[in-house]
Amino acid sequence: MKDKPHAIVIGSGFGGLAAAIRLGARGYRVTVLERLEQAGGRACVFRQDGFVFDAGPTIITAPFLFEELWALCGRKMSDDVTLRALDLFYRIIFNDGRHLDCLADTEAMGAEVARVAPEDVKGYARFMRHSEDIFRIGFEKLGHVPFGSFTDMLKVAPDLARLRGDRSVHATVAKYVRHPYLRFALSFHPLFVGGNPFTTTAVYCLIAFLERHWGVHFALGGTGALVRGLVGLIEGQGNTIRYHSEVSQITVVDGRATGVRLASGEVMAADVVVSNADAAWTYQKLLSDAPRKRWTDAKLDHARHSMSLFVWYFGTAKKYPAVPHHTILLGPRYRELITDIFERKVLADDFSLYLHRPTATDPSLAPDGCDAFYVLSPVPHLDSGVDWAVQAEPYCKAIAARLSQSLLPGLEEEVVTSKVFTPQDFRDRLLSVKGAAFGLEPVLTQSAWFRPHNRSEDVERLYLVGSGTHPGAGVPGVLSAARILDRVVPGPHAL
Repeated sequence: MKDKPHAIVIGSGFGGLAAAIRLGARGYRVTVLERLEQAGGRACVFRQDGFVFDAGPTIITAPFLFEELWALCGRKMSDDVTLRALDLFYRIIFNDGRHLDCLADTEAMGAEVARVAPEDVKGYARFMRHSEDIFRIGFEKLGHVPFGSFTDMLKVAPDLARLRGDRSVHATVAKYVRHPYLRFALSFHPLFVGGNPFTTTAVYCLIAFLERHWGVHFALGGTGALVRGLVGLIEGQGNTIRYHSEVSQITVVDGRATGVRLASGEVMAADVVVSNADAAWTYQKLLSDAPRKRWTDAKLDHARHSMSLFVWYFGTAKKYPAVPHHTILLGPRYRELITDIFERKVLADDFSLYLHRPTATDPSLAPDGCDAFYVLSPVPHLDSGVDWAVQAEPYCKAIAARLSQSLLPGLEEEVVTSKVFTPQDFRDRLLSVKGAAFGLEPVLTQSAWFRPHNRSEDVERLYLVGSGTHPGAGVPGVLSAARILDRVVPGPHAL
């Protein structure tokens, strides 16, 4: 192994782990450096009082991207991880108590649309065909292709124009359906990747078809089971993950990345460096001493960053069998709340919630007779000025009261373990600039070529994966970014 060219990967989120596996399969000696005590990044795991909580992503929508990584190591994912397809993707409960179920079965989904909005049945079918058209271009054709030059952007401009990428997701949905409940159900997906449905490019309409194409899956044992499986693949390649190893600087000589300096003072040499850290953090902090022309501090300070999240992890002494695996519980406002979060950057008194009950699918994640949950509320990033050391407790209590009045009666008396994660934690634990949960906001002017490139524009032999680079946030996005490295990182023999 010592004779092989050395690749250092900074960070062990899904993007970093996938990059390490792909580099290892190509013949690199790989070292993954993780500042925390465990792998996973946003997909790390909290264990507390016998409960297991996935910290971040809970939905797997493109399993083949994981299966490819196992295949590169001559193995099958099913030997290490069991994915369970969900018949009910999620239940959306509106403020008036009515609901809409997003179902895996196409005919059942059509019947559900007819039940809620019979006047929109034909429009829904037309939208799904449009979503598929965008998917064929945006995901299948461009999702794993680097945008290294503006010429690459010009080549896809006709497709973007034809698919009206200049429109927002919500504006596109509104062209097809009229009922407000259906408009929400088809337009909220950008929130899964840090985007405002009213400003995010319509390219993200592809998510609606992507879900239906491969289904929505959950890994038994939690998303952490996927992380453990990927770590096993890296170690099986003879490569290394070092924990408690914080990178303070990417070393650069004559415009080329030569390795890293750790917070401990240790210097490690590398032939190539891959950063799975937040893209803005990579350029502003890890390259603070390196000359930069494209991603300067001024440019990044004026960039639009995604919203953040308030997440409450809790376990209950009883089970709530009527609550499905995924529930979206809406408040009284939609557009106005989104404006508060993304534009006004104020913490509103009302909220809309995403409730995750993994024990609906895998009871092993909680003690017998108990349920594990997390509830997520989109909130503004740290430019809001909210002091989360003060606001976290009352905000959590307000969420608990809402859940107790609706889905989880008597909740306050049933909670036996509890943990919160705030925008300040995104900043301090995950080193996300402004505490943004998903990096740069996916507006058109920060997508594809306009996003930080997979091959750094400022430093040779430096590459980016994760939510801050192309194609963007979300599990399929960060895994696709790792696929792109196969095209832009030279083979070991070429160094």
